[in-house]
Amino acid sequence: MSRLPRSAPDAQGLSVAALDSFVGALDAGAPEIQTLMLLRHGHVVLEEAWAPYRLEDPHLLFSVSKSFTSTAIGLAIDAGLLKLDDPVVSFFDAEVLPETISPNLAAMQVRHLLTMTTGHSQDTVEALSRDRRMVKVFLGLEVQREPGTVFVYNSGATYMLSAILQRLTGERLVDYLRRRLFEPLGATEASWQASTEGITTGGWGLSINTESLACFGQLLLQNGEWNGTQLVPAEWYTAATSKQVPNDNQENPDWKQGYGYQFWRGRHNTYRGDGAFGQYVLVFPDYDAALVVTSATGDMQAILNTVWEFLLPALEGKEVPAVPRPEHLQLPAPAGAAPTAGDGTTYRFADNLAGLTAVRLDSDGSGTFTFAGLEPGATSPVDIVVRPGDWAELNSVGVLKEADPQSTQRVVSSASADGTAFVATIRFVETPFVLTLTCRTEDGVMTVDAEQNVSFGPTHLTIISEV
Repeated sequence: MSRLPRSAPDAQGLSVAALDSFVGALDAGAPEIQTLMLLRHGHVVLEEAWAPYRLEDPHLLFSVSKSFTSTAIGLAIDAGLLKLDDPVVSFFDAEVLPETISPNLAAMQVRHLLTMTTGHSQDTVEALSRDRRMVKVFLGLEVQREPGTVFVYNSGATYMLSAILQRLTGERLVDYLRRRLFEPLGATEASWQASTEGITTGGWGLSINTESLACFGQLLLQNGEWNGTQLVPAEWYTAATSKQVPNDNQENPDWKQGYGYQFWRGRHNTYRGDGAFGQYVLVFPDYDAALVVTSATGDMQAILNTVWEFLLPALEGKEVPAVPRPEHLQLPAPAGAAPTAGDGTTYRFADNLAGLTAVRLDSDGSGTFTFAGLEPGATSPVDIVVRPGDWAELNSVGVLKEADPQSTQRVVSSASADGTAFVATIRFVETPFVLTLTCRTEDGVMTVDAEQNVSFGPTHLTIISEV
């Protein structure tokens, strides 16, 4: 059910032709756009999904999660549970604190976690991921600089905000926000990954759908008010979305306009939450507008450049360069010949980074790919069947969601041929990720070239079956 009113663009002062050009430019650009929604004066004036993606599907938001964590901290401060200048070490006991607390660690405050000025020389998240005791690891790391002096993007700092909130309230961040934010906004589909020590990850891992994220954008525009109720103190969002610290040490122009409390400042007096591979809630306070985008790209600046070239002039009432808009927005299944028939042999693989354990290619041109577990916490193998033709829905295969073991992720797949090779393309449509597996067999051995469209690490892996 829609939670935001819909309106024709021209009723909200926007040109339909200009918005069509904006959509056309996004579609023609290199970044793969999956969904988008534009709000103006509290109304949805543009909503699109590139098939097979859907607006109603939850989508993994990566670091957009941080802006929700900021919201939770603002609520906790308003409730008197903590203050911005509280020392981080004050929330923890000897079980996790280092034997010797350095002056810089002692000086680290909640505000430094919020503004990414903890004093660490690099993001701490990699160090945290090596050990299940993530809080203890963070507190034991060397703090090289005086907190508050240098901006260094630090997802581990956001994790610590979640850990502090859980210590204070006795409940996970996701549960703390559920009745205070998610349920009032109608974001009942919200799920959030937890760490191995049982703490909501905070800096990443939140999944909600496009309209829920748009509701959050409208909440920001309304300074925390929703349906006549002040869900979040207006003063918090004013502070959180303002420039609290400089971040001139960043490279891209829209990442060096200042940082607030887990919100980025942008050009043209905008602010945003953003996440890896092109997830955005971008707020235009001067134009009473907000844009939500989910996508898959390694070039996040390219999306913002398209926004400044096409959407910003539309909001200003200016002419926009004409770009044809496709009649149907879609990310088509791979074209080409159907795969040749297989012989039904099951090829098995040793442990590998792709989690692929077995492949069977059958005489009908389909393939069955077995994965050991596509997510942390998955306990049983998952079979994904890939057939020639258009995207096939696989939402019943049992790809587990970590936050809710009873639910499944939506997956689509298609098979094609590359010469004699069988090519399986698998889209995990509640994420940006697309996996392409090119399988070749020779002398009883299968070689699989695995390509992932975007990744925090290598995007290519070659796997050879066991003899």
